Amino acid sequence: MRIAIADDEKDMRDYYCKMLPRLGHEVVCACANGRELVEQCRIHRPELVITDIRMPLLDGIDAAKEIYRQFPVPVILVSAYHDHGLIERAENDHVLAFLGKPIKLADLEPAIALASRRFEQFEALRHEAEDLRQALADRTLLERAKGLLMKGTGIDEAEAFCQLLRLASEKNQKLVEVARSLISADEPLSS
Repeated sequence: MRIAIADDEKDMRDYYCKMLPRLGHEVVCACANGRELVEQCRIHRPELVITDIRMPLLDGIDAAKEIYRQFPVPVILVSAYHDHGLIERAENDHVLAFLGKPIKLADLEPAIALASRRFEQFEALRHEAEDLRQALADRTLLERAKGLLMKGTGIDEAEAFCQLLRLASEKNQKLVEVARSLISADEPLSS
């Protein structure tokens, strides 16, 4: 995997740069603070981020939030502190694993594998939810368009749907596009 790392301790950055390639990964950037991590992730588009929590300019949790807003990526947080408040913040903000310092190579490999797999599962669910939201929105448009046809022409629901299908076929458009056009055409009349 292409991995971005961030830690304000140079020894930790060096450790990651040495150990991650041993596990078959590429370190695409090694950052000393959260702001640099956000900027470098924008440039390098890593497949995984490993970041310390407490860093200058922007902490690891806030950096993870900013990175996730730009493009979804799994994040592993690392800290020498086991502060309950930090862990709660991490749970709420796109973090898929937490490692306590000092980090051992034996801990790093399963954390990367788990975060990567969980991220794939979350992304699949996110896409499925988006598809369902879009299907519901499309269905709502179709129902409104059928209602307009039924009200305007006195036909029943089945015939209104058949008319929408015919229009879509004649115009070589998707059914939802025809419904959207019909609703848009009716709105100035309703106002």
